[in-house]
Amino acid sequence: MLVILPPSETKSDGGAGEPLSLDRLSLPELTDTRRRVADALVTLAADLDASQRALGLGKTQLAEVDRNAELFVSPTRPAITRYTGVLYDALDYPSMTRASKAKAAERLMIGSALFGVVSAADPIPAYRLSGGSKLPGFGTLASVWKPVLAPALEALDDFVVDLRSGAYLGLGPVRGAVTATVVTEAADGSRSVVSHFNKHYKGLIARDLVTTRAKVGDIDKLAAVLSDAGQRVEITSSTQITVVTD
Repeated sequence: MLVILPPSETKSDGGAGEPLSLDRLSLPELTDTRRRVADALVTLAADLDASQRALGLGKTQLAEVDRNAELFVSPTRPAITRYTGVLYDALDYPSMTRASKAKAAERLMIGSALFGVVSAADPIPAYRLSGGSKLPGFGTLASVWKPVLAPALEALDDFVVDLRSGAYLGLGPVRGAVTATVVTEAADGSRSVVSHFNKHYKGLIARDLVTTRAKVGDIDKLAAVLSDAGQRVEITSSTQITVVTD
C-alpha cells in the first residue's frame, strides 16, 4: 500500500542533511524533469519581482525567494518533517513509534510541484513552488509533470490511496487509486464537504494507515482499518471513500 499526501505551502527551516542531490530521491525516472524545474526555480530567484509574480508572494513572504535561490546549497531534512501545517499536525509523525516511522518511510509519499512526488524519507530542502504556479519558459506544471509522473506512479504496481487534491492531483493522477472525501453531517442528516478541516481528517487517515498492522490491499480493507480506528467511513464507489464527521 502507498498513501500519497498533498504537500504544504509552509515548510520547516534548516535541517541536518547534506545539500540537495536529485540522484538520491525516489523514482529516479523523474530526475531529469526535477532538474529542469529546479534549475528554472533557482534562475527565477535572481529576479525578485518576477519571483513574486510567478509564485504569488506577498510582501511579507519575500524570504521564500531566498529559499529558492539556495535550493542546491541549503541543508536538507526528510520530506515527512519538512512539510508542516494542519495535515502534518494530524499525522503527528514525531510521536510515532520507531516501527511506525519505518512504515511511514515505506508507505508514505508526498506530492510536490518541484519534485513531482517524493517518499517520506527523501532528503529535501525548504522551497516555495505551488502546483498552480507558472515558471517562465514553461507551460503549466501539470503539462510538465503529467507525462512523466503519472506513468512513474502507475509503474509502482501497488494499492494506492491518493489524498492529494486540486492542482497536485492533476500533476500525475493514478488510475484506480482510492481517493477520500470528507463531509460533515448536520443533525437533520444534510451533508456538506469539509474545507479547511479536510486536511486534518486526511492527516488522521494517513496516520491510521501507517500505524495499522493490517495489510491493506483493497478498498474494503481500507474502510475496515479506518472504521476500527474510530472513523466513520462509507464506500461510495470502487475508488472512493467518504469520511463523515459531525
